[in-house]
Amino acid sequence: VHPNVSQGCQGGCATCSDYNGCLSCKPRLFFVLERIGMKQIGVCLSSCPSGYYGTRYPDINKCAKCKADCDTCFTRNFCTKCKSGFYLYSGKCLEKCPDGLEANNHTMECSSIVHCEISEWSPWSPCMKKGKTCGFKRGNEVRFREIVQHPSARGNPCPATTESRKCIVQRKRCQKEGKGTK
Repeated sequence: VHPNVSQGCQGGCATCSDYNGCLSCKPRLFFVLERIGMKQIGVCLSSCPSGYYGTRYPDINKCAKCKADCDTCFTRNFCTKCKSGFYLYSGKCLEKCPDGLEANNHTMECSSIVHCEISEWSPWSPCMKKGKTCGFKRGNEVRFREIVQHPSARGNPCPATTESRKCIVQRKRCQKEGKGTK
């Protein structure tokens, strides 16, 4: 053991020095260099900090820096979250999304454009006027359809979900309510 290297280290270090901090880590911990002003010191952590990814080797586990546009990554070339102003697409950070995809400003990811999907029309309602089906000749009937899939920002918008048309019925009198009851 070198005279400046100590075995009685703090915070997960296997070996350390007063000047450089950790030189090696206890098993399963990751070694990372932290910059303090002009000086770099070694630190041992259970997981890598944001902006770094871990690589395990037989003799040492190291934290390596993600690419500059990447906030968190799985490997140097596979980003899982981009820095502000970039959109995530297939592990890469892009300033704008490829053609055929749209930028989701909430998740900061490039995603497929989703168009509106609607159900079939319902059958026409009975011919009515002022909520009644009697006491008139001309009225309206309506039909509905449901939105099955709402569109994304650049997707085709949904058409009307209700339709109304005029209708004519053979006039019939409304039955008087309450007559003959008691």
